[in-house]
Amino acid sequence: MVIANYFKASFSRKIARRFFKKYQYSINNFLLPADGEIAFANWQNPLIKPYTITQHEVDFFKSLFPAGSLVIDIGAHVGSLTVPMAIANGKNGLVLAFEPNPQVFEGLALNASLNKEKYTIQPLQFGVADEEANFHYASSEASLSNGGLVFGKDDNSLGKHKLKGQIKTVRLSKLLQEHYANWLDKLRFIKIDAEGFDLAILRDIKPLLAQYHPVVITEVFYSKHRKLSKPEREEIFEIFTSLGYLVYNIENFEVSASIQELKKVLILSKEELPDGHTYNLLAMPTINK
Repeated sequence: MVIANYFKASFSRKIARRFFKKYQYSINNFLLPADGEIAFANWQNPLIKPYTITQHEVDFFKSLFPAGSLVIDIGAHVGSLTVPMAIANGKNGLVLAFEPNPQVFEGLALNASLNKEKYTIQPLQFGVADEEANFHYASSEASLSNGGLVFGKDDNSLGKHKLKGQIKTVRLSKLLQEHYANWLDKLRFIKIDAEGFDLAILRDIKPLLAQYHPVVITEVFYSKHRKLSKPEREEIFEIFTSLGYLVYNIENFEVSASIQELKKVLILSKEELPDGHTYNLLAMPTINK
């Protein structure tokens, strides 16, 4: 039976990589010691391992910002980190969750609709960049379980499989100032996972970082066909340090089974920035808010 299930799961993953199929969502419930019962919609795509919501994740985010904040998740996927962020932020806070991929946005919207007594998530089906434009969306998998924005239908830097339509992008700085100005004084945390658009987003929001000093976790993306150059990686570091942030390398914290085991390595100079793989930076403001 074990062997049969292994081959069945392996075959399902091969199908998901090669052929498009719409997968459903199932609701799982998790009992957190401090925050009670949490419902979460897991995507049944065989390429995506089911997520478990843990108290450790929630407590990690509680250590980064106070409840009642404006929190932003760029590249939210189905909400595996958005939901712990939102639990930490509480009912009186607001989480803006951006996800351009319609295949997973459905799950994000579903998770935003759950646990209404515990949090407020506003799902936004946009990409985020440094310009308002239309991009194509590409993935290495036919089921589009992961991917990102590309610069045309012939751009295969993130994979050969494309959405039929185009993805609209927004400038975060403009959107916040036009639609969430009354929340800006409470801006305390931003997570950026944008498959190579990380620097463009940081350039756009640098004035907001200078004024409001939120904690930032940003991916520094690297793949065979798309990666930030050494000067671009150094610019990310310099954006933060020029504004008085301390910058830590936290590698790939999302896949850690226990976020309480997160290791932070302080980066003292741009020469210490890693190269050759994707990693995450934690930028901590030194200015009291």
